[in-house]
Amino acid sequence: MKVLITGADGFVGKNLVAHLSERDDIDVFKFTRANSINQLNDWLPQVDFIFHLAGVNRPLDPVEFETGNVDFTRTLCEAIAATGNPIPVLYTSSSQAELDNPYGVSKYGAERALLRLASISGSKVHLLRLPNVFGKWARPNYNSVVATFCHNVARGLPIQINDPSAKVTLVYIDDVIAHFVEAMDGKVAGDSAIAVQPQYTITVGQLADQLAVFRDSRTTLVTDTVGIGLTRALYATYISYLPPERFSYQVPKYSDPRGVFVEMLKTRDSGQFSFFTAHPGITRGGHYHHSKTEKFLVIRGKARFGFRHIVTGESFELCTSGETPEIVETVPGWTHDITNIGEGEMIVMLWANEIFDRARPDTYACPV
Repeated sequence: MKVLITGADGFVGKNLVAHLSERDDIDVFKFTRANSINQLNDWLPQVDFIFHLAGVNRPLDPVEFETGNVDFTRTLCEAIAATGNPIPVLYTSSSQAELDNPYGVSKYGAERALLRLASISGSKVHLLRLPNVFGKWARPNYNSVVATFCHNVARGLPIQINDPSAKVTLVYIDDVIAHFVEAMDGKVAGDSAIAVQPQYTITVGQLADQLAVFRDSRTTLVTDTVGIGLTRALYATYISYLPPERFSYQVPKYSDPRGVFVEMLKTRDSGQFSFFTAHPGITRGGHYHHSKTEKFLVIRGKARFGFRHIVTGESFELCTSGETPEIVETVPGWTHDITNIGEGEMIVMLWANEIFDRARPDTYACPV
């Protein structure tokens, strides 16, 4: 399949090009402001699908709304009709197409031009009325509050909030691209006004607070629920704005004669991750918990785990090594320890189901 993308060097265009380049069955023609209409006419007879992303949204002169959105779309439609081929077109319109402002009127005019093309040539037309799209590669200090806030917070720069209660409706770039690809693959019916889902609503103040949590997590080590929904998308976006010199950060290391202990990551409701080392012959632990549970994984070296039931006195031991990944779980009511029985340093990864609370540690010294 040969695909034409207008506005290929814009925020949405760059993301679309990246996704399509991952497929071996797609050839992409990238149309930008550097190309001429003649180039467009040369490509169109070969094209099987068009993503019409080009447009104007922040002109110096409002007249450019008409020329950049309506006139160019009409030119594109005329060129498509001239091929005699009903090429499907997906157009990134805007939720403002329903509003009576210069930008909205121009996007609505472009929609009308495409619907006329559909009626004349039979081209299937997908009109996506998008709210604020956010994600990696959006330009800060332009027309995206998410991009601007992420750029500034990631660099320790101040952000300006005029009305923290103001609401913004957002859609994530990966969700947009997924819908694009489904339309290209013929899995979405043409429609006069398609809304990409899911859409999120958040206030400007909530957005700023969330980004501050992401920033501060490098100090607190507490990560938010970044695996689902809006928080996942915002975290991926925030991280994408980090300058290379901020790709890494140090965490505290606690050393004693036994080895070192390092906390890596804490979660709000699913515990924390850490690792520790032990020199040959060193035993760590020697305590029990009432409710806390842990998972140990020896990464390097050899370990002997000892267990004793604090009421019955029943005992048990097992050995693991870094050569064979094996999770060892501690069980409430059993005191436990771990001894390095190898000849070199032992490294052990540890997950605990709760963040350590010094006021309520649920950790009681008791030899095995």
